[in-house]
Amino acid sequence: MRSRYKFDIEKGLYFITSTIIEFIPVFTSDKYFQIITDSLNYCRINKELKIFAYVIMDNHFHLLISGENLSNKIRSLKRHTAKEIIEKAKKDNKQWLLNQFSFYKKRYKKNSAHQVWQEGAHPQIITEIDIAEQKINYIHYNPVKRGLVKEPQDWRYSSAGNYFYGDGVLEIDRFEEL
Repeated sequence: MRSRYKFDIEKGLYFITSTIIEFIPVFTSDKYFQIITDSLNYCRINKELKIFAYVIMDNHFHLLISGENLSNKIRSLKRHTAKEIIEKAKKDNKQWLLNQFSFYKKRYKKNSAHQVWQEGAHPQIITEIDIAEQKINYIHYNPVKRGLVKEPQDWRYSSAGNYFYGDGVLEIDRFEEL
């Protein structure tokens, strides 16, 4: 079934979530996290995607973003990262992972033997600063809620480090630049 969530407002601020199909834990080592961070960095630099907050968990990521043609940018990001994840899994001989991607692939997806991402990104338009701040806190506290770290800034694959220390694995945009 196609997602009913849409990017309705051009250049709006959005909170999005993208999830690996059937919540399979893919991002369990640095080399798999690197696929997402490199791709997000590429989109930020070359496709003018503004990233205000992010977290990458084992089976999903959350972003607070803005930019033009967000639907196309996120679709392209997911397509590219899916190809990279599949190639990395083949290289790492993770047949169990490839089998899962194949088993859970939607039947109508005829162009690929695998499906990595669930469809859609569930974009939620953010129109008020206090809601944006709530989403940033939600993003940053995701690893804390899961019991992975005690403090948000301790999770390497989150913008919490950017907010607390001034840097992280991925450069982010300043919230003032909205």
